[in-house]
Amino acid sequence: MNASRLDVLGLFDHEYDDDGWRTCSVTGLEIHSSTENYAKLFGLTAVVALLVGGLFAITVPLTRWELVGLLEPADFYIHLSMHAWNLLIFWMVFMEISILYVGGPLVLGRKLPITTVAKAGWGTMVAGAVLVNYAIWTTTPPDQAPLLTAYAPLPSAPLFYVGAVVFLLGATIAALPFFLSMWQEKRENPGKTLPLVAFGAFVTSIIAVQAILGGLAVFTYALLWRVEIISSIDASVYRHVYWIVGHGTQQINLVAMITVWYFLTHVVGGAEVVSEKVSRTAFILYLFFINLGAAHHLLSEPVVELGWRLFNTSYAFYGAAFASMIHAFAIPAGLEAGRRKRGKGGGLFGWLTSAPWHNPVFSSVVLSVILFGFIGGITGVVMGQLQLNMTWQNTFATVGHFHGTVVLGTTFAFMGLILFLLQTSFDRKLALPRLASLWPYLFASTMGITALMMMYVGLLYGVPRRVAEVVENIPGTEFNLVAAAPLFNVFGVFAMLAVVSGALFLVIALATLLFGKRNGDGEAAERLLPDGTLKPEGGASDPVHAYEMRGTFVLTLVFMGVFVVTWALNWYLLSQLWSIGL
Repeated sequence: MNASRLDVLGLFDHEYDDDGWRTCSVTGLEIHSSTENYAKLFGLTAVVALLVGGLFAITVPLTRWELVGLLEPADFYIHLSMHAWNLLIFWMVFMEISILYVGGPLVLGRKLPITTVAKAGWGTMVAGAVLVNYAIWTTTPPDQAPLLTAYAPLPSAPLFYVGAVVFLLGATIAALPFFLSMWQEKRENPGKTLPLVAFGAFVTSIIAVQAILGGLAVFTYALLWRVEIISSIDASVYRHVYWIVGHGTQQINLVAMITVWYFLTHVVGGAEVVSEKVSRTAFILYLFFINLGAAHHLLSEPVVELGWRLFNTSYAFYGAAFASMIHAFAIPAGLEAGRRKRGKGGGLFGWLTSAPWHNPVFSSVVLSVILFGFIGGITGVVMGQLQLNMTWQNTFATVGHFHGTVVLGTTFAFMGLILFLLQTSFDRKLALPRLASLWPYLFASTMGITALMMMYVGLLYGVPRRVAEVVENIPGTEFNLVAAAPLFNVFGVFAMLAVVSGALFLVIALATLLFGKRNGDGEAAERLLPDGTLKPEGGASDPVHAYEMRGTFVLTLVFMGVFVVTWALNWYLLSQLWSIGL
């Protein structure tokens, strides 16, 4: 049976039986058409948002690179807002709903319940995204382009707040089928433990509920102010409530990304889970501590007590950091043990050098792990410290950190997942296979250098964020940052190369979707799975701890060494800001 009510240009068709089921030739999962088709729908919509936000990834850096200075300040803020909302919110949340459907009912082998609600959620989310984009693009004085934060008392168009509320309501509606499928699973199998991927998706959904409630509260509050139902707005209250959604949405990204890491390293890399209990514990730690990390956005807030700052940026924050350290060890350790189990682990790093680096799904997800850890993760812990935050807060270094986490980490992992789904759920061979194999390395190198340059100009020269021009002119002053110009030139060149590499991904994905050939019998499995099989033929019954993980231990020591050096260097830079004497 082919066909789906969603079918457009043959993009949703697949070979299902009369009851709508098929067996995935790669994962061996029993998949129902309802689950798969709605996962596709949200995933495709996410890619559209990626394209829109990516277009503004051209104009924003070409403005901040003052050698070009493309846009005037008023236009710059509009373009920056379009870039932020489409890439940090719409691209991510549409993908995360897709991941909930994949990690929940698809992995569990269930139909997607109440598909009408899923469709309504998708439509509501699209309507909200369109309203927000329209409100930003048509911003005129006295309204201000909202950027990501839309900080009060700077007013944005009332339609913007309406769109934000509608989008968040749509995400809530779209998540309901996932919650229902999880409830059905536990009701029908009360003593059965959820698979780790499904457990990660469930934790993601709980954090999402927290973020959405905060977003609905803050944007409704601001909307009531803008339509003059309430006469004034408390800027401090707005900031505090805003970061429930502002930080929370990025933590949804984090947990969804880690869930994708576990899933794809297992399927395309042959990884084993070293300890499900330990990995589940790390996910649970996120539930209690991850959103407390939002405190580092408020460390310069004058109404926040020092004790609150210290608690949230030390003891509470360490709970989330400890969880991340667990995942940072468990994922490469699982990959090492799994590959050694397959006889691919000669020497200290043979398990890594023999890995399928030519497979863009594998390389993108593993590079995501590495770059997120070394660039995004380390800097996140450093800038989350009360004292060190003073050298990061509101500088361009913060933007570099965001790109280290959201782009090099989450976006990179999600791109790998899309390439995987194109070959499995869409049943296509990758178009432009040589370019596809090369693409992850181009993206990793160009975006990695771009993020580092942002950090350098922010930390070394104090270049502020969210401004169109600083190197040659700071309005109202005779001060300039001309000394930062060489680093800005490096930033500008690599930012444009990163845009090109991002565009290559879209070209590969679109060409595969529209012109990719159908897979023959067993071709997808042969191309995606390590050694062409999901489970190793020999030693399948051996426990995972029967295999060495010394390579991961060495890599962990390297990571900790880089962390200590980065931490010490940031304290040194802080010490240069003033002289302390009697």
